[in-house]
Amino acid sequence: MTTAYAQRRVSPATPAPRRSPAGPVLAVLWGGAAAVVALWWHDTGSVVGAAGWLTGAGRIAGLLCGYACAVLVGLMARVPLLERRIGADRVTRWHAMAGRYTVCLLVAHVVLILLGYAAQDGSSLLDETLTVVLDYPEMLKATAGTVILLAVGIVSARALRRRVSHEFWYYVHLLTYAAVFLSFGHQLALGSDLIGSRPAQAAWYALYLGVAALVVWFRILAPVRLNLRHRLRVDSVHREAPGVYSVVIRGRRLDEMDARPGQFLRWRFLTEGMRWTSTPYSLSAPPRPDLLRITVKALGDHSAAVALLRPGTRVWAEGPYGALTADRRTAHKSLLVAGGVGITPLRALFETLPGDVTLLYRARTAEDLALGGELAAVAEWRGAKVLYALNGQHGRRPDLTAHSLRAVVPDLDAHDVYLCGPHEFARDLYEELRTAGVPDRRIHHESFEL
Repeated sequence: MTTAYAQRRVSPATPAPRRSPAGPVLAVLWGGAAAVVALWWHDTGSVVGAAGWLTGAGRIAGLLCGYACAVLVGLMARVPLLERRIGADRVTRWHAMAGRYTVCLLVAHVVLILLGYAAQDGSSLLDETLTVVLDYPEMLKATAGTVILLAVGIVSARALRRRVSHEFWYYVHLLTYAAVFLSFGHQLALGSDLIGSRPAQAAWYALYLGVAALVVWFRILAPVRLNLRHRLRVDSVHREAPGVYSVVIRGRRLDEMDARPGQFLRWRFLTEGMRWTSTPYSLSAPPRPDLLRITVKALGDHSAAVALLRPGTRVWAEGPYGALTADRRTAHKSLLVAGGVGITPLRALFETLPGDVTLLYRARTAEDLALGGELAAVAEWRGAKVLYALNGQHGRRPDLTAHSLRAVVPDLDAHDVYLCGPHEFARDLYEELRTAGVPDRRIHHESFEL
Protein backbone atom coordinates (compact mmCIF):
# COMPACT_ATOMS: atom_id res chain seq x y z
CA MET A 1 0.00 0.00 0.00
CA THR A 2 1.19 3.52 -0.68
CA THR A 3 -0.18 5.06 2.49
CA ALA A 4 -0.51 4.26 6.18
CA TYR A 5 -4.02 3.02 5.45
CA ALA A 6 -3.05 -0.65 5.68
CA GLN A 7 -4.83 -3.03 3.34
CA ARG A 8 -7.29 -5.45 4.82
CA ARG A 9 -8.38 -7.76 2.07
CA VAL A 10 -12.10 -7.83 1.67
CA SER A 11 -13.54 -10.98 0.20
CA PRO A 12 -15.99 -9.83 -2.47
CA ALA A 13 -19.54 -10.79 -1.59
CA THR A 14 -22.30 -11.30 -4.12
CA PRO A 15 -25.18 -8.92 -3.30
CA ALA A 16 -28.46 -9.23 -5.07
CA PRO A 17 -28.91 -6.30 -7.47
CA ARG A 18 -31.54 -3.86 -6.26
CA ARG A 19 -33.90 -2.17 -8.63
CA SER A 20 -33.58 1.61 -8.78
CA PRO A 21 -36.67 3.43 -7.45
CA ALA A 22 -36.20 6.24 -10.00
CA GLY A 23 -39.26 5.25 -12.02
CA PRO A 24 -41.69 5.08 -9.08
CA VAL A 25 -40.35 8.34 -7.61
CA LEU A 26 -40.82 10.16 -10.92
CA ALA A 27 -44.31 8.70 -11.20
CA VAL A 28 -45.19 10.09 -7.76
CA LEU A 29 -43.80 13.54 -8.63
CA TRP A 30 -45.68 13.77 -11.92
CA GLY A 31 -48.76 12.34 -10.22
CA GLY A 32 -48.64 15.24 -7.76
CA ALA A 33 -48.46 17.71 -10.65
CA ALA A 34 -51.48 16.01 -12.24
CA ALA A 35 -53.38 16.33 -8.96
CA VAL A 36 -52.64 20.07 -8.90
CA VAL A 37 -53.97 20.45 -12.44
CA ALA A 38 -57.06 18.45 -11.45
CA LEU A 39 -57.65 20.80 -8.50
CA TRP A 40 -57.52 23.81 -10.82
CA TRP A 41 -59.82 22.12 -13.34
CA HIS A 42 -62.37 21.23 -10.67
CA ASP A 43 -62.52 24.80 -9.34
CA THR A 44 -62.55 26.55 -12.72
CA GLY A 45 -65.88 27.30 -14.31
CA SER A 46 -66.46 28.87 -17.69
CA VAL A 47 -63.75 31.29 -18.81
CA VAL A 48 -64.96 34.52 -20.40
CA GLY A 49 -62.92 37.19 -22.13
CA ALA A 50 -59.21 37.97 -22.25
CA ALA A 51 -59.09 38.85 -18.55
CA GLY A 52 -60.58 35.48 -17.64
CA TRP A 53 -58.13 33.56 -19.80
CA LEU A 54 -55.13 35.48 -18.47
CA THR A 55 -56.21 35.10 -14.85
CA GLY A 56 -57.00 31.40 -15.28
CA ALA A 57 -53.62 30.73 -16.86
CA GLY A 58 -51.96 32.69 -14.06
CA ARG A 59 -53.78 30.60 -11.45
CA ILE A 60 -52.66 27.26 -12.88
CA ALA A 61 -49.10 28.57 -13.26
CA GLY A 62 -49.17 29.70 -9.62
CA LEU A 63 -50.47 26.36 -8.34
CA LEU A 64 -47.86 24.43 -10.29
CA CYS A 65 -45.16 26.86 -9.13
CA GLY A 66 -46.17 26.29 -5.50
CA TYR A 67 -46.01 22.53 -6.02
CA ALA A 68 -42.67 22.81 -7.83
CA CYS A 69 -41.24 24.82 -4.90
CA ALA A 70 -42.02 21.95 -2.55
CA VAL A 71 -40.46 19.43 -4.96
CA LEU A 72 -37.42 21.68 -5.37
CA VAL A 73 -36.81 21.82 -1.63
CA GLY A 74 -37.51 18.11 -1.21
CA LEU A 75 -34.81 17.27 -3.74
CA MET A 76 -32.39 19.42 -1.70
CA ALA A 77 -33.08 17.43 1.47
CA ARG A 78 -30.52 14.67 0.72
CA VAL A 79 -32.97 11.88 1.46
CA PRO A 80 -31.05 8.56 1.55
CA LEU A 81 -33.62 6.79 -0.63
CA LEU A 82 -32.80 9.28 -3.39
CA GLU A 83 -29.10 9.94 -2.77
CA ARG A 84 -28.03 6.32 -2.23
CA ARG A 85 -30.44 4.38 -4.42
CA ILE A 86 -31.10 6.67 -7.38
CA GLY A 87 -27.75 8.49 -7.28
CA ALA A 88 -26.76 11.94 -6.10
CA ASP A 89 -25.88 13.06 -9.63
CA ARG A 90 -29.30 12.13 -11.00
CA VAL A 91 -31.06 13.80 -8.08
CA THR A 92 -28.95 16.92 -8.73
CA ARG A 93 -30.08 16.91 -12.37
CA TRP A 94 -33.70 16.55 -11.24
CA HIS A 95 -33.21 19.46 -8.85
CA ALA A 96 -31.72 21.63 -11.60
CA MET A 97 -34.63 20.78 -13.92
CA ALA A 98 -37.16 21.46 -11.16
CA GLY A 99 -35.46 24.81 -10.56
CA ARG A 100 -35.85 25.82 -14.20
CA TYR A 101 -39.51 24.76 -14.18
CA THR A 102 -40.10 26.69 -10.95
CA VAL A 103 -38.59 29.94 -12.22
CA CYS A 104 -40.47 29.71 -15.53
CA LEU A 105 -43.77 29.02 -13.75
CA LEU A 106 -43.10 31.86 -11.31
CA VAL A 107 -42.51 34.37 -14.11
CA ALA A 108 -45.58 33.11 -15.97
CA HIS A 109 -47.72 33.36 -12.83
CA VAL A 110 -46.66 36.94 -12.04
CA VAL A 111 -47.00 38.23 -15.60
CA LEU A 112 -50.29 36.51 -16.41
CA ILE A 113 -52.01 37.40 -13.12
CA LEU A 114 -51.00 41.05 -13.34
CA LEU A 115 -52.11 41.30 -16.97
CA GLY A 116 -55.40 39.60 -16.13
CA TYR A 117 -56.10 41.82 -13.13
CA ALA A 118 -55.17 44.94 -15.13
CA ALA A 119 -57.53 43.94 -17.94
CA GLN A 120 -60.29 43.17 -15.45
CA ASP A 121 -59.91 46.49 -13.58
CA GLY A 122 -59.19 48.60 -16.66
CA SER A 123 -56.00 49.96 -15.12
CA SER A 124 -52.41 50.19 -16.31
CA LEU A 125 -49.99 47.36 -15.61
CA LEU A 126 -47.88 49.58 -13.33
CA ASP A 127 -50.86 50.74 -11.26
CA GLU A 128 -52.15 47.18 -10.95
CA THR A 129 -48.73 45.94 -9.86
CA LEU A 130 -48.47 48.57 -7.12
CA THR A 131 -52.00 47.80 -5.93
CA VAL A 132 -51.34 44.05 -5.76
CA VAL A 133 -47.98 44.35 -4.01
CA LEU A 134 -48.96 47.05 -1.50
CA ASP A 135 -52.61 46.28 -0.73
CA TYR A 136 -53.12 42.51 -1.07
CA PRO A 137 -52.50 40.32 2.02
CA GLU A 138 -49.13 38.54 2.28
CA MET A 139 -47.95 40.14 -0.97
CA LEU A 140 -44.99 42.07 0.43
CA LYS A 141 -43.48 38.84 1.74
CA ALA A 142 -44.37 37.03 -1.47
CA THR A 143 -42.68 39.77 -3.51
CA ALA A 144 -39.51 39.42 -1.42
CA GLY A 145 -39.64 35.65 -1.93
CA THR A 146 -40.08 36.12 -5.69
CA VAL A 147 -37.05 38.41 -5.91
CA ILE A 148 -34.94 35.93 -3.93
CA LEU A 149 -36.01 32.96 -6.06
CA LEU A 150 -35.28 34.85 -9.27
CA ALA A 151 -31.84 35.80 -7.91
CA VAL A 152 -31.13 32.15 -7.09
CA GLY A 153 -32.20 31.17 -10.59
CA ILE A 154 -29.93 33.77 -12.18
CA VAL A 155 -26.89 32.74 -10.11
CA SER A 156 -27.57 29.08 -10.93
CA ALA A 157 -27.65 29.69 -14.69
CA ARG A 158 -24.77 27.80 -16.27
CA ALA A 159 -23.14 30.83 -17.89
CA LEU A 160 -22.99 32.73 -14.57
CA ARG A 161 -22.44 29.68 -12.37
CA ARG A 162 -19.00 29.15 -13.93
CA ARG A 163 -17.96 32.72 -13.09
CA VAL A 164 -18.69 32.68 -9.36
CA SER A 165 -17.06 30.71 -6.58
CA HIS A 166 -18.69 27.54 -5.33
CA GLU A 167 -19.05 29.07 -1.87
CA PHE A 168 -20.93 32.12 -3.19
CA TRP A 169 -23.21 29.92 -5.31
CA TYR A 170 -23.84 27.53 -2.41
CA TYR A 171 -24.86 30.18 0.12
CA VAL A 172 -27.04 32.05 -2.39
CA HIS A 173 -28.63 28.70 -3.23
CA LEU A 174 -29.58 28.19 0.41
CA LEU A 175 -31.78 31.30 0.17
CA THR A 176 -34.27 29.09 -1.66
CA TYR A 177 -35.53 28.07 1.78
CA ALA A 178 -36.22 31.70 2.67
CA ALA A 179 -37.95 32.33 -0.65
CA VAL A 180 -40.31 29.38 -0.17
CA PHE A 181 -41.05 30.36 3.44
CA LEU A 182 -41.88 33.95 2.48
CA SER A 183 -44.18 32.85 -0.34
CA PHE A 184 -46.15 30.19 1.51
CA GLY A 185 -48.60 32.52 3.26
CA HIS A 186 -49.49 34.19 -0.03
CA GLN A 187 -50.47 30.85 -1.54
CA LEU A 188 -53.08 30.22 1.16
CA ALA A 189 -54.26 33.82 1.49
CA LEU A 190 -54.87 34.48 -2.21
CA GLY A 191 -54.97 31.08 -3.90
CA SER A 192 -58.64 30.82 -4.82
CA ASP A 193 -58.27 27.07 -5.47
CA LEU A 194 -57.07 26.58 -1.88
CA ILE A 195 -59.24 29.12 -0.02
CA GLY A 196 -62.50 27.33 -0.67
CA SER A 197 -61.35 23.75 -0.06
CA ARG A 198 -60.32 22.43 3.35
CA PRO A 199 -59.06 19.10 1.89
CA ALA A 200 -56.88 21.05 -0.56
CA GLN A 201 -55.55 23.25 2.26
CA ALA A 202 -54.82 20.18 4.38
CA ALA A 203 -52.98 18.52 1.49
CA TRP A 204 -50.96 21.70 0.86
CA TYR A 205 -49.99 21.95 4.54
CA ALA A 206 -49.07 18.25 4.57
CA LEU A 207 -46.91 18.68 1.46
CA TYR A 208 -44.96 21.64 2.82
CA LEU A 209 -44.68 20.36 6.39
CA GLY A 210 -43.54 16.98 5.10
CA VAL A 211 -40.82 18.57 2.98
CA ALA A 212 -39.77 20.79 5.90
CA ALA A 213 -39.48 17.69 8.11
CA LEU A 214 -37.22 16.00 5.54
CA VAL A 215 -34.95 19.04 5.42
CA VAL A 216 -34.72 19.37 9.21
CA TRP A 217 -34.02 15.67 9.68
CA PHE A 218 -31.62 14.91 6.84
CA ARG A 219 -29.87 18.28 6.44
CA ILE A 220 -29.56 19.17 10.15
CA LEU A 221 -30.31 16.44 12.70
CA ALA A 222 -28.82 13.43 10.86
CA PRO A 223 -25.43 15.14 10.21
CA VAL A 224 -25.27 16.34 13.82
CA ARG A 225 -25.97 12.81 15.02
CA LEU A 226 -23.38 11.31 12.66
CA ASN A 227 -20.59 13.66 13.71
CA LEU A 228 -21.32 13.43 17.44
CA ARG A 229 -21.27 9.65 17.19
CA HIS A 230 -18.16 9.15 15.04
CA ARG A 231 -15.88 12.07 16.09
CA LEU A 232 -13.95 12.31 12.84
CA ARG A 233 -10.42 13.73 12.72
CA VAL A 234 -7.61 13.78 10.18
CA ASP A 235 -5.19 10.95 10.94
CA SER A 236 -2.58 11.51 8.20
CA VAL A 237 -2.04 12.93 4.71
CA HIS A 238 0.00 11.18 1.99
CA ARG A 239 1.15 12.18 -1.48
CA GLU A 240 0.00 9.72 -4.15
CA ALA A 241 0.94 11.48 -7.41
CA PRO A 242 1.71 15.04 -8.56
CA GLY A 243 -1.05 17.19 -7.06
CA VAL A 244 -2.89 14.13 -5.65
CA TYR A 245 -3.10 13.45 -1.91
CA SER A 246 -4.83 10.86 0.25
CA VAL A 247 -6.34 11.87 3.58
CA VAL A 248 -6.82 9.15 6.17
CA ILE A 249 -9.62 10.01 8.60
CA ARG A 250 -9.97 8.32 11.96
CA GLY A 251 -13.24 7.93 13.86
CA ARG A 252 -15.22 5.74 16.21
CA ARG A 253 -17.53 2.88 15.18
CA LEU A 254 -17.34 3.82 11.51
CA ASP A 255 -18.88 0.49 10.53
CA GLU A 256 -22.17 1.88 11.89
CA MET A 257 -21.99 4.64 9.27
CA ASP A 258 -22.87 2.00 6.64
CA ALA A 259 -20.58 3.57 4.05
CA ARG A 260 -19.96 1.36 1.02
CA PRO A 261 -17.19 1.19 -1.59
CA GLY A 262 -18.02 3.55 -4.44
CA GLN A 263 -19.87 6.05 -2.26
CA PHE A 264 -18.84 9.55 -1.23
CA LEU A 265 -19.38 11.92 1.67
CA ARG A 266 -19.49 15.70 1.81
CA TRP A 267 -16.49 16.80 3.82
CA ARG A 268 -15.91 20.00 5.77
CA PHE A 269 -12.48 20.38 7.36
CA LEU A 270 -12.70 22.59 10.44
CA THR A 271 -9.57 24.60 9.92
CA GLU A 272 -8.81 28.10 8.69
CA GLY A 273 -9.91 28.73 5.13
CA MET A 274 -11.80 25.42 4.77
CA ARG A 275 -14.51 25.35 7.42
CA TRP A 276 -17.09 27.17 5.28
CA THR A 277 -16.84 24.82 2.29
CA SER A 278 -18.45 21.37 2.04
CA THR A 279 -17.08 19.32 -0.85
CA PRO A 280 -17.92 15.79 -2.08
CA TYR A 281 -14.99 13.35 -2.12
CA SER A 282 -15.28 9.62 -2.74
CA LEU A 283 -13.89 6.93 -0.48
CA SER A 284 -10.74 5.66 -2.17
CA ALA A 285 -10.49 2.45 -0.15
CA PRO A 286 -13.03 0.14 1.50
CA PRO A 287 -14.14 1.67 4.81
CA ARG A 288 -12.81 0.18 8.04
CA PRO A 289 -14.32 0.29 11.55
CA ASP A 290 -11.78 2.95 12.58
CA LEU A 291 -10.56 4.55 9.33
CA LEU A 292 -11.86 6.13 6.15
CA ARG A 293 -9.77 7.39 3.27
CA ILE A 294 -10.33 9.92 0.50
CA THR A 295 -7.99 10.85 -2.33
CA VAL A 296 -8.10 14.38 -3.69
CA LYS A 297 -6.58 16.09 -6.72
CA ALA A 298 -5.72 19.79 -6.47
CA LEU A 299 -8.18 21.37 -8.91
CA GLY A 300 -8.96 24.55 -6.94
CA ASP A 301 -8.14 26.44 -3.77
CA HIS A 302 -10.06 24.07 -1.50
CA SER A 303 -8.76 20.81 -2.95
CA ALA A 304 -5.21 22.20 -3.04
CA ALA A 305 -5.45 23.06 0.67
CA VAL A 306 -6.20 19.40 1.48
CA ALA A 307 -2.48 18.66 1.15
CA LEU A 308 -1.80 21.06 4.04
CA LEU A 309 -4.18 19.44 6.53
CA ARG A 310 -2.62 18.56 9.85
CA PRO A 311 -3.26 15.41 11.89
CA GLY A 312 -5.89 16.04 14.50
CA THR A 313 -7.91 18.49 12.40
CA ARG A 314 -11.59 18.00 13.14
CA VAL A 315 -13.78 16.89 10.26
CA TRP A 316 -17.50 17.41 9.69
CA ALA A 317 -19.01 14.89 7.28
CA GLU A 318 -22.42 14.29 5.73
CA GLY A 319 -23.44 11.06 4.05
CA PRO A 320 -22.67 8.54 2.82
CA TYR A 321 -24.23 9.28 -0.57
CA GLY A 322 -24.03 7.85 -4.05
CA ALA A 323 -25.31 4.81 -5.93
CA LEU A 324 -22.07 3.77 -7.69
CA THR A 325 -21.95 0.56 -5.64
CA ALA A 326 -22.09 -3.19 -6.10
CA ASP A 327 -25.88 -2.93 -5.89
CA ARG A 328 -25.92 -1.82 -9.53
CA ARG A 329 -24.18 -4.99 -10.66
CA THR A 330 -26.25 -7.20 -12.97
CA ALA A 331 -23.61 -9.46 -14.57
CA HIS A 332 -20.81 -11.72 -13.36
CA LYS A 333 -18.18 -9.66 -15.20
CA SER A 334 -17.41 -5.98 -14.62
CA LEU A 335 -15.20 -3.42 -16.34
CA LEU A 336 -14.14 -0.39 -14.31
CA VAL A 337 -12.99 2.60 -16.37
CA ALA A 338 -11.31 5.49 -14.55
CA GLY A 339 -10.11 8.79 -15.92
CA GLY A 340 -7.63 10.73 -13.78
CA VAL A 341 -8.77 11.19 -10.18
CA GLY A 342 -11.93 9.26 -11.11
CA ILE A 343 -9.92 6.27 -9.91
CA THR A 344 -10.90 7.03 -6.30
CA PRO A 345 -14.33 5.33 -6.05
CA LEU A 346 -13.27 2.64 -8.52
CA ARG A 347 -10.20 1.80 -6.40
CA ALA A 348 -12.54 0.82 -3.56
CA LEU A 349 -14.83 -1.09 -5.92
CA PHE A 350 -11.86 -2.88 -7.52
CA GLU A 351 -11.10 -4.53 -4.20
CA THR A 352 -14.66 -5.47 -3.27
CA LEU A 353 -16.78 -5.90 -6.41
CA PRO A 354 -17.78 -9.58 -6.84
CA GLY A 355 -17.06 -11.62 -9.93
CA ASP A 356 -14.56 -11.22 -12.77
CA VAL A 357 -13.25 -7.63 -12.68
CA THR A 358 -11.08 -5.67 -15.12
CA LEU A 359 -9.86 -2.13 -14.44
CA LEU A 360 -8.91 0.29 -17.23
CA TYR A 361 -7.09 3.38 -15.92
CA ARG A 362 -6.64 6.42 -18.18
CA ALA A 363 -3.93 8.94 -17.25
CA ARG A 364 -1.48 11.20 -19.05
CA THR A 365 1.75 9.61 -17.79
CA ALA A 366 2.84 6.78 -15.53
CA GLU A 367 3.71 9.37 -12.88
CA ASP A 368 0.06 10.47 -12.82
CA LEU A 369 -1.20 7.00 -11.90
CA ALA A 370 -2.43 7.61 -8.36
CA LEU A 371 -2.73 4.52 -6.14
CA GLY A 372 -0.98 2.41 -8.79
CA GLY A 373 0.84 0.26 -6.24
CA GLU A 374 -2.40 -0.58 -4.47
CA LEU A 375 -4.12 -1.48 -7.72
CA ALA A 376 -1.34 -3.90 -8.63
CA ALA A 377 -1.50 -5.52 -5.17
CA VAL A 378 -5.29 -5.91 -5.32
CA ALA A 379 -5.11 -7.32 -8.85
CA GLU A 380 -2.54 -9.92 -7.74
CA TRP A 381 -4.41 -11.30 -4.75
CA ARG A 382 -7.82 -11.42 -6.38
CA GLY A 383 -6.65 -12.46 -9.85
CA ALA A 384 -8.07 -9.38 -11.59
CA LYS A 385 -6.68 -7.36 -14.51
CA VAL A 386 -5.37 -3.81 -14.55
CA LEU A 387 -4.93 -2.08 -17.93
CA TYR A 388 -3.43 1.37 -18.44
CA ALA A 389 -4.16 3.89 -21.19
CA LEU A 390 -1.35 6.46 -21.17
CA ASN A 391 -0.38 9.19 -23.58
CA GLY A 392 2.12 8.19 -26.24
CA GLN A 393 4.96 10.17 -27.71
CA HIS A 394 4.41 13.92 -28.07
CA GLY A 395 1.40 13.64 -25.73
CA ARG A 396 -0.71 11.65 -28.19
CA ARG A 397 -3.79 10.35 -26.45
CA PRO A 398 -4.78 6.69 -26.79
CA ASP A 399 -7.96 5.93 -28.70
CA LEU A 400 -10.67 4.65 -26.36
CA THR A 401 -13.14 3.69 -29.05
CA ALA A 402 -15.68 0.91 -29.35
CA HIS A 403 -13.18 -1.03 -31.49
CA SER A 404 -10.22 -0.62 -29.10
CA LEU A 405 -12.35 -1.44 -26.06
CA ARG A 406 -13.56 -4.64 -27.72
CA ALA A 407 -9.97 -5.51 -28.59
CA VAL A 408 -8.98 -5.62 -24.89
CA VAL A 409 -12.36 -6.87 -23.58
CA PRO A 410 -13.80 -9.09 -26.35
CA ASP A 411 -17.07 -9.89 -24.55
CA LEU A 412 -17.59 -6.26 -23.53
CA ASP A 413 -21.38 -6.41 -23.95
CA ALA A 414 -21.51 -9.11 -21.25
CA HIS A 415 -19.96 -6.74 -18.67
CA ASP A 416 -21.31 -4.18 -16.26
CA VAL A 417 -19.27 -1.02 -16.82
CA TYR A 418 -18.54 1.35 -13.93
CA LEU A 419 -17.35 4.69 -15.26
CA CYS A 420 -15.86 7.64 -13.38
CA GLY A 421 -13.84 10.58 -14.64
CA PRO A 422 -14.07 14.13 -16.01
CA HIS A 423 -17.38 15.03 -17.63
CA GLU A 424 -16.20 15.05 -21.25
CA PHE A 425 -14.23 11.84 -20.78
CA ALA A 426 -17.25 10.08 -19.30
CA ARG A 427 -19.62 11.42 -21.97
CA ASP A 428 -17.41 10.33 -24.87
CA LEU A 429 -16.72 6.92 -23.38
CA TYR A 430 -20.42 6.37 -22.72
CA GLU A 431 -21.13 6.86 -26.44
CA GLU A 432 -18.35 4.42 -27.39
CA LEU A 433 -19.68 1.82 -24.95
CA ARG A 434 -23.16 2.11 -26.44
CA THR A 435 -21.65 1.73 -29.91
CA ALA A 436 -19.84 -1.38 -28.68
CA GLY A 437 -23.19 -2.90 -27.72
CA VAL A 438 -23.18 -2.41 -23.95
CA PRO A 439 -26.81 -1.92 -22.82
CA ASP A 440 -27.57 1.39 -21.13
CA ARG A 441 -28.73 -0.42 -17.99
CA ARG A 442 -25.23 -1.87 -17.57
CA ILE A 443 -23.35 1.44 -17.79
CA HIS A 444 -23.06 2.88 -14.30
CA HIS A 445 -21.79 6.43 -13.92
CA GLU A 446 -21.90 9.11 -11.26
CA SER A 447 -20.80 12.67 -11.92
CA PHE A 448 -19.59 15.20 -9.35
CA GLU A 449 -19.82 18.20 -11.65
CA LEU A 450 -21.19 21.11 -9.56
